[in-house]
Amino acid sequence: MFHKEGFKIITTAFLISAILAVSAHFLIDNEYLEKGALLVILIMLFLILQFFRNPKRNFKLNINQILSPVDGKVVVIEEVFEKEYFKDKRLQLSIFMSPLNVHVTRYPVGGNIVFSKYHPGKFLVAWHPKSSEENERTTVVVKSSEFGAILHRQIAGAVAKRIVNYAEEGQEVSQGSDSGFIKFGSRVDIFLPLGTKINVKLNQKVKGGITILAQNDN
Repeated sequence: MFHKEGFKIITTAFLISAILAVSAHFLIDNEYLEKGALLVILIMLFLILQFFRNPKRNFKLNINQILSPVDGKVVVIEEVFEKEYFKDKRLQLSIFMSPLNVHVTRYPVGGNIVFSKYHPGKFLVAWHPKSSEENERTTVVVKSSEFGAILHRQIAGAVAKRIVNYAEEGQEVSQGSDSGFIKFGSRVDIFLPLGTKINVKLNQKVKGGITILAQNDN
């Protein structure tokens, strides 16, 4: 299964691949060079299909848990001052996504969307300290019943050139449902209340809608 954001690109990729394959057959006289060209075409097509995949997952939704919004690796867990919405200290948890990860962004909690904003910006590498504030990004805040306001921020990187954000202020959303899509890599930051019990560690691999980032044991 593939994500809807990839339908146009996948169709175009198949057409271009077919044209290149036919061209290679008629323009390249050397059999080994022709096979090499076809192999490169197939690899590029495979990578595009891999990027836009949207596998079915059995979500175990729980209002007492905060789920990972994306697939990737935890690269930051630290206390920071969040400038855009909260304007106070929060616990930031950042997840880096490689081009091979599933790139669907999911709501880490369910509730009411109280803030959603797009920011044009730079395309610094995703692990750059200033990428969270200077890169192209979207900020979404969902007010949940158990945790209060939870902010997640999609951040473009050096390769990612397109962020898709479905969140609209006033919407009621379900935990684990699609919040957006980041095309070709980058990262997502989550800002949690101080004192939130974190269930993951640095460099741990996580899955969107599956891995429990934090939970409320009360």
